[in-house]
Amino acid sequence: MVMVPPLHYKYTFSAFSLLSHNQTQTKTKERSISSSLFIMSTTGQVIRCKAAVAWEAGKPLVMEEVEVAPPQKHEVRIKILFTSLCHTDVYFWEAKGQTPLFPRIFGHEAGGVVESVGEGVSDLQPGDHVLPIFTGECGDCRHCHSEESNMCDLLRINTERGGMIHDGESRFSINGKPIHHFLGTSTFSEYTVVHSGQVAKINPEAPLDKVCIVSCGLSTGMGATLNVAKPKKGQSVAVFGLGAVGLAAAEGARMAGAGRIIGVDLNPKRFEEAKKFGVTEFVNPREHDKPVQQVIAEMTDGGVDRSVECTGSVQAMIQAFECVHDGWGVAVLVGVPSKDDAFKTHPMNLLNERTLKGTFFGNYKPKTDIPGVVEKYMNKELELEKFITHTVPFSEINKAFDYMLKGESIRCIITMGA
Repeated sequence: MVMVPPLHYKYTFSAFSLLSHNQTQTKTKERSISSSLFIMSTTGQVIRCKAAVAWEAGKPLVMEEVEVAPPQKHEVRIKILFTSLCHTDVYFWEAKGQTPLFPRIFGHEAGGVVESVGEGVSDLQPGDHVLPIFTGECGDCRHCHSEESNMCDLLRINTERGGMIHDGESRFSINGKPIHHFLGTSTFSEYTVVHSGQVAKINPEAPLDKVCIVSCGLSTGMGATLNVAKPKKGQSVAVFGLGAVGLAAAEGARMAGAGRIIGVDLNPKRFEEAKKFGVTEFVNPREHDKPVQQVIAEMTDGGVDRSVECTGSVQAMIQAFECVHDGWGVAVLVGVPSKDDAFKTHPMNLLNERTLKGTFFGNYKPKTDIPGVVEKYMNKELELEKFITHTVPFSEINKAFDYMLKGESIRCIITMGA
């Protein structure tokens, strides 16, 4: 069993991962060799490290020393360098609307370096820079072989599973007591174990403190627009909900060259922030005495060309569908509704050639497509910095929850080595 010395790994990984682009290749190579040697010293051994453990629903996370077992078949162990907080973490931490599973290590948006790999892993090796993803790509099922789907049969999101697919067991423990996994990622730990099909290998030059947010919300919203709604240059797009996913959808519309991007939200304070993401107009349903879909139709001479719904409200879903133009309008649903909700609209809305689509993770295949999203950032096609509103050290992770609960943050980066 190895207790990782904190000062050593802080230098070896954090400094290495944050090398600026203008530093010499020689220095990069030296740091890479140093990292590889350090990683190899822990291969096959249990690692003790810090993790933020949720012991009870809605209670502050507690910094604990956990034991992280070596990766088993088709698994990799990752040294997490940066992670961020997503609303999904908060939702399951609060245990609203689902079966509570505690103690648990949350977290699923992150970036890090592969420390070791298990049996059968051939596409990843120690030292690779990676993003763990909450869903996966096994490469063998019908979904993975389909160009139209990213919903892997084996590694599709499972919020109730607390162990690894290989044997159902947890790789985390404290004094012999298992600690549950979350979404197969559990990135609120300095080390984590993830199925190799849920790990995207990315450009080692990409700054992990920025691109870590690509692994969930940003890709979900942006992909919903670029991959599913597919607005043409100059077309109009309505985005329902201006949280992180909605802003990412607006960013996708901006990248696609949309002529008008209409933000729909009940909170008027969000509009100023939304302008940074290309939103040109704002509609607050509470400020109108008619259905918002009618308001939008009047604004746009019959309806917008595309709409993207990012709230999870079934009412907003109906509005998003009914506000698109007949003949060619496409509405894309991203938000997850309550289990008892029902979507109701008149069949003529479909017969009049409006299209309704759903999407999961922006239709991105994790291993195949996410490295390309990172490259969009590296090529300055995608702006990530404006999504990052706060940064906190790992020891103060509960502040990230406070920021989100107060509605003050889009994304808060948690620096693991601090």
